[in-house]
Amino acid sequence: MEKITIFTGPSLHPRKAREIFDKAIYMPPIKRGDATKAFEEGARIIGIIDGIFFKEVAVSPRELLALLDKGIILVGGSSMGALRAAELDVYGMIGVGHVYEMYKKEEINSDDEVALIFAPDTLKPLSEPLVNIRYNLKALAESNVIDSDTAEDLLKIAQGLYYPLRTYERIIGLAINKGLLTKEEGNMILDSVSRHRTDLKRLDAIKVIEKIKEIATQQNLI
Repeated sequence: MEKITIFTGPSLHPRKAREIFDKAIYMPPIKRGDATKAFEEGARIIGIIDGIFFKEVAVSPRELLALLDKGIILVGGSSMGALRAAELDVYGMIGVGHVYEMYKKEEINSDDEVALIFAPDTLKPLSEPLVNIRYNLKALAESNVIDSDTAEDLLKIAQGLYYPLRTYERIIGLAINKGLLTKEEGNMILDSVSRHRTDLKRLDAIKVIEKIKEIATQQNLI
């Protein structure tokens, strides 16, 4: 069997990923050099979901381009994978999911949109990525839970926070302190988010796994 390597973590825990596709090797969030190492160890399909952004050197477009030139199939989405796929799809990298489309259409353009912190032992997210906050605030406005001006005010607060500090509780707390919301309004928003929150990055990570499974099946690699 040809080897398939997928880099994932807080967006979709490897345990959950294996429930979708158990023929891949699952690795922690990708950093510079990891894709090349996977290729050298026999990987012919490489999936990129999560990656290291700030603590170590991020995987570079040049590294991935070199692998595309060697005929390696690269599939990306959700987080670092979405960012790199939007940059490299013209060279053959396959982009998957809503976040990838947002980068491709330049609705978002910063690494900061998908950045979060997570517990290294459990891979559990400890902050909320801006791309999710953006999506969920828009959904609240469209369902008339909040008005569009309030959604914009809350998004600006989120954008002003350093990415490890982004949580709905902190955003709402700051909005209350600024007099933009009453405490009752803030609690109502938090309740609605807890019941209806969409995790775009998780949904897209699942799509990456499903796409890789589809490609591997078509090419008789499993």
